[in-house]
Amino acid sequence: MKRVLFLTNYPSPYRVHFFDELGKSLDVTVLYSDQVADITHRDPKWFEAGEGGFHPVQLRKTAAFREENLCLDVLPWLKKPFDHIVICGYASPTAMLAMAWLRLHRVPFYMEVDGGLIREDSAAKYRFKRLLVSGATYWLSSGPKTTDYLVHYGAKEEAVRTYPFTSLWERDILPQIPTLEEKQSLRRKLGMMENQIVLYVGRFTRAKGMDALLEASTTLDSDTGVYFVGGEPEKAHLRFCESQGLSNVHFVGFRRKEQLTDYYKAADLLVLPTESDVWGLVINEAMACGLPVVTTDRCVAGLELVEDGVNGYLVPVNDREALAEKLQLVLSADYREMGERSLEKIRPYTLENMAKSHVEIFENEG
Repeated sequence: MKRVLFLTNYPSPYRVHFFDELGKSLDVTVLYSDQVADITHRDPKWFEAGEGGFHPVQLRKTAAFREENLCLDVLPWLKKPFDHIVICGYASPTAMLAMAWLRLHRVPFYMEVDGGLIREDSAAKYRFKRLLVSGATYWLSSGPKTTDYLVHYGAKEEAVRTYPFTSLWERDILPQIPTLEEKQSLRRKLGMMENQIVLYVGRFTRAKGMDALLEASTTLDSDTGVYFVGGEPEKAHLRFCESQGLSNVHFVGFRRKEQLTDYYKAADLLVLPTESDVWGLVINEAMACGLPVVTTDRCVAGLELVEDGVNGYLVPVNDREALAEKLQLVLSADYREMGERSLEKIRPYTLENMAKSHVEIFENEG
């Protein structure tokens, strides 16, 4: 069994599950540079232990730079006889140290990037990113848009390998869209009283498009409920809803994955008006429950998975009018048919396939 070493930041649930699945075929060791207790932007209930299908190692913090840890004890691990070494991302001090050591000692390694958006960088920042990205031997990409990003910053296109990035098991993808009766039953259970349901899932921040969606909600019929799931609203959000008389806007706190599934199944449409997202796994999750999606042209999951007019729409960032227009367009169309297209599109995006593609890549690279 081949031995594979991953270096990543912290144990996000989808990564833990992926490593568990990969551990069925490979001897997997995962180094974490950050500790869960230090991750302030995530609810502690978000993290999951997994099934123990791999060997987790918590590195010790030597120093911190802008809330990113430098862990010098990564170096002894790089000297061990692994068949493959994978650096997840490239921007943390620990990742930079590891890549510098590997390059100095001419040790081949993979750089894995779950998503990426080309930005208008300054000349200095572009050169720095290019220096980091171009140093890998191989690159692991979540799809064409991410491959464009990697090549832009110095990756060799012929050495890029792709995989389906996801947080879903095969069992998480519904065999068919819930019937109207099933949706109505779930809505009664969740206290959703409106006729149509628009769903937002994620952190309640401006960067995720909270303000844009609240403004777009003023154009919706009062019998269309807008449900924000994932956190606590700011006072400004509550004041805005009160000033606009938005009694159909509801704020729901953090929900675990199994609870979230009920919200996806009860809804008619997912909206993620993010200003920038290197992926956006809530889109995978919503499509797995048969929902059309409206998101922005700066969301990689949207760019890879959403086709205009087929299973949703892409809108420009912070274009409130376009966002409101597309919400109305979906809600007035046959959104069940759009949801069917989402189900078809998302079926290959499973953790089983994600692990299988990695195994095939490692086997092919010897």
